[in-house]
Amino acid sequence: MNLQYVLSWSNCLKVVVITGASSGIGEALAHSFHNYGCKVVLASRRKSELERVKQDLIAKNIAGPRQEPVVIELDLADITQLEQFVEKVHEVCGKIDILINNGGISHRGSVIHTKMDVYCKIMDINYFGAVGLTLAALPKMMERKCGHIVFVSSVQGLMAIPDRSAYAASKHAMQAFGDSLRAEMHQHNINVSVLSPGYVKTAVSLNALTGSGDTHGVMDKSTANGFTAEYVAMKTVDMIVNNENELIVSQFLPRLAIFLRHAIPSLYFWIMAKRAVKT
Repeated sequence: MNLQYVLSWSNCLKVVVITGASSGIGEALAHSFHNYGCKVVLASRRKSELERVKQDLIAKNIAGPRQEPVVIELDLADITQLEQFVEKVHEVCGKIDILINNGGISHRGSVIHTKMDVYCKIMDINYFGAVGLTLAALPKMMERKCGHIVFVSSVQGLMAIPDRSAYAASKHAMQAFGDSLRAEMHQHNINVSVLSPGYVKTAVSLNALTGSGDTHGVMDKSTANGFTAEYVAMKTVDMIVNNENELIVSQFLPRLAIFLRHAIPSLYFWIMAKRAVKT
């Protein structure tokens, strides 16, 4: 971590907006940025859980001044809320320094057995929600010539596996948008980072949508054995502080799959076809 950059945070209050802050990686990120003295804006649909996170942050015994977190309810699937949300953040906090597009939902189901409205819902939340929120936040950042946009993608944004088509497609789209945005925002001094985690021990598989649109409700073994959300949050903060364009935080097998997808695609396709038969 760049210590000089971190120290500068104490001299210039950073406002960090985190979507999906009511649990998992988003909640862990809220704790990390709060520990550094940032003004954290907690956003998600579950306001009661956001209030719980807020109280947990306030109750922490941390030396030095700390900013009270801000709770703002947000449904990423409702694009009509996005500009109003950004306006409210500016009214309360005056600016947005770092926008972390973390909110999202996963998917468990084969292509043929996944309804079209499930594809639309996942794309609306994971992709269009992040794009819309980013578009709403960018004008003020461009005026100030300062800001950092973060997209929490997935290793499945870099390679896809069977029974994750809707989720992988939304994360592929996020990766591409992030790359285009990074190039365009360079001249405006706005940084764009894409984080691609592997398996993380959160409720992501429990809350995932099945092909019918029901809640999956099962903790996958790979998810249960994944990295802690706190570890991923720490790596994310490092990525932001060091202005890294992208970062993969993953176990060996997903990293190997990403390598094979690009270096030996025929082998990757064969392996995925075998996996599809098993599932």
